Amino acid sequence: MTSEVTLSSSAPASGHATGRPPLSREMWDGIAPIYSAILDHPFITGLVDGSLPRDAFRHFVVQDSHYLRDYARALAVCAARAPSDDGVRAFASDAVGAIAAEQEMHAAFMEGLGGTAEQAAALPVGPTTRAYTSYLLATVYGGSFLDGLAAVLPCYWIYARVGEALLERSSPDPLYQRWISVYGDEAFQGVVRRVVALADQAGEEATDAQRAQAREHFTTTSRYEWMFWDAAWRRESWPV
Repeated sequence: MTSEVTLSSSAPASGHATGRPPLSREMWDGIAPIYSAILDHPFITGLVDGSLPRDAFRHFVVQDSHYLRDYARALAVCAARAPSDDGVRAFASDAVGAIAAEQEMHAAFMEGLGGTAEQAAALPVGPTTRAYTSYLLATVYGGSFLDGLAAVLPCYWIYARVGEALLERSSPDPLYQRWISVYGDEAFQGVVRRVVALADQAGEEATDAQRAQAREHFTTTSRYEWMFWDAAWRRESWPV
């Protein structure tokens, strides 16, 4: 893939003037076991071979609709705190895009599952969804721009990598293939490359301690990504 920022586990070859590697490389290398576990999760493998139960996919779509509403808010905060005009435009645009995805893509998926977007919105927010979005919002509001960027980045980057990997395998199920196509699409890959580049730019100005904190946020929300798919697989609900 020819671009200034790669989506593979190897980040851009150029590093910081002080000799530090790009922050994106450090972050991605740090979650290699998490990403491997995501690809091996039965929810993901079930998308590819078509064996994923419809109820599990329905749970995912419903919770993703809830998630994207708060994710859009997190992106809006990142836009407000971005130090450059490029960052403001990027995150503001993506915040709008997250709402559009909720309204359009999820409505289409719910229709394919025999339901409606209104029915999905009426269902409760699950435990993992609540925990994930609470962490995101706490980080973007309470931390620095780099903290917030690191926290929102896995939702971009992991979905792009998963979509890219699954696109090569396809799916015999038309509904699941539609989902794979959305995130494997080159347009989405380009959006992610742009955000990864913003992370590297912010990382160049950060101290080692600030970069370490950003990596911790990135790792935490990467774990939440695995947990989100696992919650859908288990059809997670509140225990009491």
